[in-house]
Amino acid sequence: MYKILIGADVVPTETNYDLFEKGDINTLVGEELADVLRDADFRIFNLETPICDEKAPIPKYGPNLIAPIRTMPGIKALNPSLLALANNHILDQGDQGLFTTLEQLQKWDIPYMGVGKNLEEAKKPLIIEANGKKIGIYNGAEHEFTIAEENKAGANPFDLFESFDEISRLKEKCDFVILLYHGGREEYRYPSPYLKKVCRKAVEKGADLVICQHTHCIGCEEKYNGGVIVYGQGNFHFDHSNKEEWQTSLLVKASFGNEMNVEYIPVAKCGNVTRLADSEKAKEIMAGFNRRSEEIKEKGFIEKAYREYAMIYKQWYLYCLAGGKATLNCASNEFFPEYTMAELLPLMNYYMTEPHMEVINTIIKELIKKEEGNRK
Repeated sequence: MYKILIGADVVPTETNYDLFEKGDINTLVGEELADVLRDADFRIFNLETPICDEKAPIPKYGPNLIAPIRTMPGIKALNPSLLALANNHILDQGDQGLFTTLEQLQKWDIPYMGVGKNLEEAKKPLIIEANGKKIGIYNGAEHEFTIAEENKAGANPFDLFESFDEISRLKEKCDFVILLYHGGREEYRYPSPYLKKVCRKAVEKGADLVICQHTHCIGCEEKYNGGVIVYGQGNFHFDHSNKEEWQTSLLVKASFGNEMNVEYIPVAKCGNVTRLADSEKAKEIMAGFNRRSEEIKEKGFIEKAYREYAMIYKQWYLYCLAGGKATLNCASNEFFPEYTMAELLPLMNYYMTEPHMEVINTIIKELIKKEEGNRK
């Protein structure tokens, strides 16, 4: 059996720059977890930050991540066979940050995928040949601020009109296909109805294993149509938050022979480093993972849970839709203006209907370009 170990987000942070600079694997992940990594034939991680020293943050909503070049020894110490770079942060420091990252990975002889100087380059898959079998890997990200275009560098966008066909073509060449999908709702442990559709369709088109990263928390598993979908892995090595969701993660161990077998290895954040979870913690992690995996089997559960989750953020989204110019009524804890039915229906039409969304996106992009021009 050929063993592929897939870890989630790796981001050196200020709390552990020195540890990464020393490149001591036993300090970064502990001896037990280091042995687990060494036992695999192939190791994949999601590098969710540019590696560069020059700050050149792009205009975006959300943090612009960066890790200095001196952290490269620690990244190399993880002994990655492949770094997946199709994510929402790899272009945080502009083209110079992306290209510096690629230069460093080439210098340290670390293979990568999911990015490029243009769309054609970014969407190239990888095929591994092992024990007479071919294993294809496809890496794509949901659309945020780091996406490649025809003549623009960045990450491979998961395009519903293109990516499924690319998975099908990859499957024609391979015995197995792994989709590394950077998407889903951050810090939410279940799939949204949309994410479920995307991942199931990926399986129908040929993916044997779909792993959703980006959520920063462990989600759940769905076995569908002969494939395995992992809705959320958590972070592998990212000391950014003390929230409960960020404290644990799963390594996905996929073994390939005549068939594919998937196992999970729980890991836990320990201060500013990562460790193999002890037996008690591992039981707790897997109990939650298994419970959620059973819950999503219930008809209507995913839709109901997501409606309840969305309503938690109702005021924030309505506030943003008002351009941040609404005011808060302290008595009702509601934002004004309050939307009437006559106002809600056009909003729904604009954000639900594809032609309207295309117009809205185009308008906003042009306004951002104009604002960027005014700042120069």
